Formats: sequence, C-alpha cells, structure tokens
Amino acid sequence: MGRASRPPGREFQALAWTARHPGFVAVPLVVLGLVLMLGPLVTGIGLGVLVASVAVWGRSHPASFDRFAAPALRATWRRWTVYRGRRWAQLMSDCGLTKEHRHTGDLLVPRVLRVRSSSASIDTVYVRMVRGQDVAYWQERSSVLWEALIAHRVAITRHRPGVVAIVIEWELPFTRTIPAPDIPETTEDVDLGAVEIGDNERGEPFTAPVIGGHRLVAGASGSGKGSVLWSTLRGVGPCIRDGIVRVWMVDLKGGVETEQGAPLFHRYATTMPAALELLTEFRDAMRDRQDDMRDQNVRACTPSPATPVELLVIDEMAMLTAYGDRTSVRDALRLLAEVMTQGRASLFAVHGYLQEPSKDVVDVRELFTQRICLGVTAASHVDMVLGEGARERGALADEIPGDARHAGIGFVIDKGSRLPVRFRAAFVSDDDITELVQRCTPPPDADVIDLDTERGAA
Repeated sequence: MGRASRPPGREFQALAWTARHPGFVAVPLVVLGLVLMLGPLVTGIGLGVLVASVAVWGRSHPASFDRFAAPALRATWRRWTVYRGRRWAQLMSDCGLTKEHRHTGDLLVPRVLRVRSSSASIDTVYVRMVRGQDVAYWQERSSVLWEALIAHRVAITRHRPGVVAIVIEWELPFTRTIPAPDIPETTEDVDLGAVEIGDNERGEPFTAPVIGGHRLVAGASGSGKGSVLWSTLRGVGPCIRDGIVRVWMVDLKGGVETEQGAPLFHRYATTMPAALELLTEFRDAMRDRQDDMRDQNVRACTPSPATPVELLVIDEMAMLTAYGDRTSVRDALRLLAEVMTQGRASLFAVHGYLQEPSKDVVDVRELFTQRICLGVTAASHVDMVLGEGARERGALADEIPGDARHAGIGFVIDKGSRLPVRFRAAFVSDDDITELVQRCTPPPDADVIDLDTERGAA
C-alpha cells in the first residue's frame, strides 16, 4: 500500500478531535439536556449558584480550594487559552518545532496531550512530538521556547516514547527575603505537627511536622539548609526550654555553623567518635522508652517532659554516612536504620541535612518520610529527594540560582495531590539565633553534655 498523498477529510479530522476532547461535546449536551428538562430559568439559576459556590469556596477556604479545585480549573483554563489552536501552532512554528509533511505539504504540529498546573506559576505540558524529533531536539530549543512564551524558565524531559514533558515556570513567586518566624510564647502555642518554616508560593505559612516521621533536607552549599534548621528550632523554642523537645546535634563540620546554638542542645557532637557515642546513646534511649511503653501498655507516646520528643539533627549527613572510615560509617548507618525504623511511636525523630542525596551517600534515604529539596546542582538529585517524576511535575530545584537572593527556595511534595509545592524558608540571622538561645535555653541540667568535651577530658 502506497503512502497517502493527501490528509483525511476534514469531517474525519473533526471526529478524531472530538474523540480526544469529549468534554467539548459533553458539556453543551448536558447544559442542553438541563434546559429541556428544567427550563432555561432554572438551569441558569443552577449554573449561577454553581459558579458562585466555587467562588465562595475559593475565597472562604483557600487551602482546600487550592488543593482540590484550583489545579484542575487552572489546567483547563490554560489548556484552552494558551496551549491549543492557532496560538499553539504559531508558537511551535516560530520555535522551529513543526515539520512539513513531505507528501501532502501539510504543517505537522506537536500535539498537546495533557496539561497539569500544580501552582499558579508552574505548568507541565505533555506534548506528542512530530515523527523525526527527539528530546534532544526539543531541549536545544528550550531557551527559544521560554523567550517566545515570555516565561521565567522552561525545562524539557522525556515522559514516554514520543512524548515530552515541558515544565513552564511563568514567574518566581518570591521577591523578598522572609524574616525569621516569631518564637512562640508558650508550649501551648507550638504545634509539633506543623512548625512554621517560611512561606509557600501562595503566600501562606509553610509548615512541616517535627513528630510523626523523619526529615531529609537536601541542597547545594548556600541553598539555605541552615534556614530550615534554625527556623524549625525557633518554632519549637518553648518546647526546648520546657523539656518537651530535646535536641541531639551532630555537626561533623567542626561545629562552625551550630556552635552558637550549643546551649539549646541536650547532646552535642562535632567529631566522628563523639557522633557514634551520641548515636548509640540515642538508640539506647529509644530502647529504654520502648521498654517503658510495653510495661505500661502504651502504643504511642504523647510529647511531655516525661516523654519528650527526642530530635536528632545531623548537619551535613554525608560526613557521617559516607565520607568517614568504613567501620564508623557502617556503625552509624546501622544505628540510624534501627532508630528510623522503630522510633516513630516513641517520639524519636531524625532530621538529616546534606548536599549529595544519592544512595551511595545516604544508604538510609528511603527511611525519611519528609523530603525537602532546596536548590541542587543536578536534575537527577530532584527525583532522588522528592521521588520519581517530581521534576517532571514541576519541581525545578536544579534550576534555582545558587546566589544569596534565592537561598531558602525549595520544593516539597503535597501528600494529598502529589504535586510539587514551592516554598521559601525564612532567613535566620545570627541575632535571631542569639534571641533563641537567650529565650529558650533549658535550665541547667547535669545531663546536658558536649560529648567532644567529655571525651577530651577523659
């Protein structure tokens, strides 16, 4: 059978288009059916009430609206106003992404299959390429595409054979540095399940839990990991002061970035031997609490001075889990794995901060239930931290500039929608840390020990 010298008839092209877009026919038919059944007045009133209800929902409860309704509404609107018709065909032609059919002479335009709009500033457009194109071909034209769209940035990845995912970042939502969150006055003002760290891209407080799981924060040098760490400690400050949260700090960079907050820490280690001793003590404390829970028939502890949240913070985790001597690294990983698989009910939590998130560096990466990705140096790091497909869905953490103006900007995955949410952690200055130490240092206690000092004295 020879090749066709002309395209299918327009009527069959229209039928094929309708099959791909059933809503275009279904919605008018539903409205027409309602008019015939209920009459135009009742139908008009019903549609008006529906539109008004959606508007009231968006104004009265933005959190649920932005989670459930806004992504679908935004994606539908942009699909029909930006990514279709002559406007889309002209865009593809101007960027050199169309081809001329060699037999019929028709212009072949890449077809939009789906649009996802995870936030007001990021779209992911899934496009079927014209035959003869590949991902590299599109990536070569990404800079031309984002200039044509007047977007902030465009990233292109392969979704499946013949289909690319175009992540379009329309604008950066953060134009100013966010000041450090206020320290709550009392423990009653602290919600350990939602500690404020900064703002999200919708201008709402960005919060993350301290209990109920373990946190991994990945980001290149200067990306703002310290902002996440100190904002968290400011958020739980009264609980540290009153013994409801005890911080066990490991900083194998010599304590340069954490020494200022040393009075806040229940245990403190800045060398590998002291860190292993601290981890062993942390693990043993967990076992002791588990024994008490069994004796008292308690399934889960409640944070209190009697059963405090034991928070292990590891700054630059790779020094502990990959770059030390082999025996020390093996022991550290064994202790961490034991705590992270058993510590949730007994209120033992681990927060790890690192630059390189690969499996070779963090062998216990999959045990972290909370993932935060700040600016990283490689596209592959995004999926390593946030999960497969996160970058394709809009988490362009590798595209965040590495300068101080963009420090603290990162992404998390919303548990409900599985879409990336961009945030900016608050900037915590030395004065803010000093305020935290002055207001929230626990009372003198013989148990508060700097393990490196103790080892030196021995």
